[in-house]
Amino acid sequence: MTNAEYIEAIESRCSRRSYKSIPLDKDTANIVKDMVSYVNKKAGLNFVFIDDASSAFTIFTGKFAAVAVCGPDTIEAREACGFYGETIVLQCTYHGLGTCWVSGTYNENKILEMLTLPKKVRLYAVITIGFTRPKKSALENIMYKATHKNSKPFQKMFEVCDKKLPEHYEYAMKLVEKAPSAVNRRPVKFKYENDEISASVDEPYSDKSLDFGIAQLHFQLGASAKGIKGKWENGIFVADNQRILKFPKKNIDKEENNHE
Repeated sequence: MTNAEYIEAIESRCSRRSYKSIPLDKDTANIVKDMVSYVNKKAGLNFVFIDDASSAFTIFTGKFAAVAVCGPDTIEAREACGFYGETIVLQCTYHGLGTCWVSGTYNENKILEMLTLPKKVRLYAVITIGFTRPKKSALENIMYKATHKNSKPFQKMFEVCDKKLPEHYEYAMKLVEKAPSAVNRRPVKFKYENDEISASVDEPYSDKSLDFGIAQLHFQLGASAKGIKGKWENGIFVADNQRILKFPKKNIDKEENNHE
C-alpha cells in the first residue's frame, strides 16, 4: 500500500464488534496470512492467524478471524507489535474489512488454546478481522460513545512544547489523534524541544507500549505525507534529512521572480 492509501484507511478506520455470519473466504484469509508472515519475518515477532476466533469473545457477534499479536517479552517487542499490528489493521480497513484491536475483553485461555507459542513469547492483544455491515450496530454505537467521551486532542498529549509545531508535525499529530488505544486512553506523552519530537509512556513494560507503537506508525505516516521521511529510534523521531521532499522556499521564490 502507498502512504496515501494508509492515510485514507486511518481516516475511515473504526473499531467493529458486530460481524456478518460469513467467515473470511479462502483468498482473503490467505492475504492476511501473508501479512502475518511478512510482519514476523520483518520484525522478529510471532503473530498468528486464527481462522475463527469468535468462540473466545462474548460481546462480539458474527463470524470473524483474528490475528493473535504475539512477541518476545520485551518493551521493544511490545512497541513493534503495536506498530506492525496497526499496519495489518490499516491494510484490512483499506480493503473493506472490519477490524478491532482487543486487549482485554476476550477469553485469553481460549485464544491460547488455539496457539502454539514458543517459550518467552507472550500474547499481547488480538486483532479481529471480518466482514461487517456499513452501519454500526446499536451496541457498537454505545461502546463508541462510552470510550470516546473524553477523547484527547493532540495538544494535550504534549508534556513540553517549546514553540509552535511546524506544519508537518502538526499534521502527523492529527493522525495520532486517530490512533486506536485501549479504552481510548491515549497514554503516549510527547515532547517537542529544540526542533525534536520525542515520546514515551509511563509504564513501558505494559500494553501501553502497544499503544505507543500504534501512535508511532500514525505519526510516521503523517510526517511522510508532508515530505518528512523518518523513523522512531529509542523514543525519538529521527528525520532523514537526505530524504526531505520539500523544495527550499528561496529557490521557489527565485524561480517565480525569473518568470515575472
